Amino acid sequence: MTAKRTTRARGTPSRSVERSPAPTGGSKRLKIGLPKGSLQDATARLFERAGFKVSISDRSYAPSIDDPELEPMLLRAQEMSRYVEQGVLDCGITGNDWVLENDSDVARVIELRYAKRTNRPVRWVVAVPTESPIATVKDLQGKRIATELVQVTKRYLVQHGVRADVEFSWGATEGKVRAGLVHAIVELTETGQTLIANGLRIVDTICESTTQLIAHRAALKDAWKRRKIEHLCTLLQGAVAAEGKVGLKLNVPETQLRHVMDVLPAMKRPTVSKLWSKNGGDPWWAVEVVIEEDQVKRLVPALKDAGAQDIIEYPLNKVIH
Repeated sequence: MTAKRTTRARGTPSRSVERSPAPTGGSKRLKIGLPKGSLQDATARLFERAGFKVSISDRSYAPSIDDPELEPMLLRAQEMSRYVEQGVLDCGITGNDWVLENDSDVARVIELRYAKRTNRPVRWVVAVPTESPIATVKDLQGKRIATELVQVTKRYLVQHGVRADVEFSWGATEGKVRAGLVHAIVELTETGQTLIANGLRIVDTICESTTQLIAHRAALKDAWKRRKIEHLCTLLQGAVAAEGKVGLKLNVPETQLRHVMDVLPAMKRPTVSKLWSKNGGDPWWAVEVVIEEDQVKRLVPALKDAGAQDIIEYPLNKVIH
């Protein structure tokens, strides 16, 4: 488990939050923040694959979870790192972009490659109308830019020696630039298709971001909390690793085993074990492997042609390395 340090710029205000009272009865609890909004459903599915049952109510900021040692709270990803930094939460799940935006001094524990649509990093990009004369970051000099990621955008402009007016936007940035209210926007995208559909083109990428499990630094110094976080990381990383993968089991006569092995891909090496035969006869082998789900439709017919029989495909919840 690694932890990278970020530092807060001097003079940056910090919002004070009243801490919840400690649980009674001597029970130990790890306070964890779960992201509300676009990542909410994907996070609930991730925890389910990791072995947790999470129930989230639209009217409550306190989801229920079937682990008495976890105390979850539902918060916007944009503000998660502030509460973790202040110790209101022991850890939380948020995007690295919001850690950067808040300039939060937190420990980045693990990266969790999952998002709303894909498992690729999301990007914050500068976008303008297709017909705009703006072609490079230098062309933003003196222009108006709307974004939710204000501080990161300002630092980006400073790095390029550009002075521009950056204003906070609550959303609908595509509409603002199309209406001529601003010259450009800095917007989050996974695939870029929404921007294209709104008649926009990307000028530059400001930063990439992945989902992170972050922690309060003091929580990692507490032996029990650190161990609980480590166990949680193992399960969550296993669930992420299993995304898009399935298991295959198949039986193969020994005479065809080499042909099947030549067809079969594997994460490392397939598991091969000899089958018991009651009456003797030609030996058979059982083969088990984990593959990418999108390979199945091509691979199963090829395995059948190579001599495999009794082919079984099954879903995976976790792959623990």
